[in-house]
Amino acid sequence: TTYKPTWASLDARPLPDWYDESKVGIFIHWGVFSVPSWGPPSGGASGEWFWWEWKGEKKPAFEKFMKDNYRPGFTYPDFASQFKAELFNATQWARVFKMSGAKYIVPTSKHHEGWCNFNSSVCWNWNSLDLGPKRDLIGEISKAVRAEGLTFGAYHSLFEWFNPLYLADKKSGFKTTDYVKDILQPELHDLVNQYHPDLIWSDGDWEAGDEYWQSKEFLAWLYNESPVKDKVVVNDRWGKGDTCKNGGYWTCHDRYNPGKLQNHKWENAMTLDKFSWGYRRNAAADDYLTIEELLWQVTSTVSCGGNILINIGPTHDGRIPDIMEERLLQLGQFLNIAGDGIYKSKPWRVQEGANKDQPVWYTQNKAKGTVYAFWNRANGTDLMLPDPKTSANTTVKLMGYKGKIAFTKHGSQGLSIKVPGEAILSQPPFKVWAFELEGVM
Repeated sequence: TTYKPTWASLDARPLPDWYDESKVGIFIHWGVFSVPSWGPPSGGASGEWFWWEWKGEKKPAFEKFMKDNYRPGFTYPDFASQFKAELFNATQWARVFKMSGAKYIVPTSKHHEGWCNFNSSVCWNWNSLDLGPKRDLIGEISKAVRAEGLTFGAYHSLFEWFNPLYLADKKSGFKTTDYVKDILQPELHDLVNQYHPDLIWSDGDWEAGDEYWQSKEFLAWLYNESPVKDKVVVNDRWGKGDTCKNGGYWTCHDRYNPGKLQNHKWENAMTLDKFSWGYRRNAAADDYLTIEELLWQVTSTVSCGGNILINIGPTHDGRIPDIMEERLLQLGQFLNIAGDGIYKSKPWRVQEGANKDQPVWYTQNKAKGTVYAFWNRANGTDLMLPDPKTSANTTVKLMGYKGKIAFTKHGSQGLSIKVPGEAILSQPPFKVWAFELEGVM
């Protein structure tokens, strides 16, 4: 198929299977913003928007932070020399990602600050090869995650807050396109041709329509001619009005989790720090999701046909903060046990269970005819599932436990499960238990 630069043609391209089968990915927000790594404790300001909050919005909290902690005349570009990534080890990161059970990894190649973590001829003197780390960060991450058998993708912002070419185009009401011609399109082509990302997570699109960004022309090239044309997947942030409507899978808005089945493939891009995508040194422990909260997001998202992209914010010196690494390793413990009900699963006829006192999210493996029930916030040892229709062949297993699980049928619909005490000891202490149901409808 040859795709035309029209939404009718581009939107008709089938989504490559690997994406839906993967279910779980890791997002990485890392850049010059990782140096100040600060946002007001009340939330409402992400660490990665630091430059804009300080110089664009001129927010008093940010002005005060700079005045209290930096010399007069200090500019945002002065932070770049401190973004050294001296402790960054891509192999170590990739090992953690592998252990987390995630299948695809999406680091920021360029955020709205315009700093490139990769080699591009048009990202002159504002990139990780010439300044700061003096390393090709995207190159190192892509090699390391692929060596672990994971899929590599890249986040890329269409706009840049303070790029003079972009600001001139904006002033013209987007009638001129110098920024797109001289910066954006060459940069996107550099990213694809050099690093072959299998996913492009576009962002920063909301100020102008896709005609200005030349998104449809780029996607036609990506799908027809690029080195990743057969495998690449993209999101829906390609111009004002496109989100939740055009592109590949839909992200709709940050932390999108509708809680019910959608008729289009979607992704819940969410953060471990509830208030920020970039690392915040001033985040408190309870600003982070607990493992129970994270697993609620994972099971509810996958039950409703979505993928989940879990964001971490590394430090300026290249470490994954301990609390984030711990969450990822806990997630891995869970997926190690319950992965059969997550990867390659499909939504079942019921998503959220009818028994509201015992929250359950369902998935199914169509080929095996197995239904999976994820009991969240599990308390006690008795679970009532009103949703499955039982049969003479119905069996119940607790994933991760070898022994038998006793259950009682309620006529032809619904069953009660009794979990023995020793089975509880077989589970990680996350209050999320996965049951495998055979012979149910």
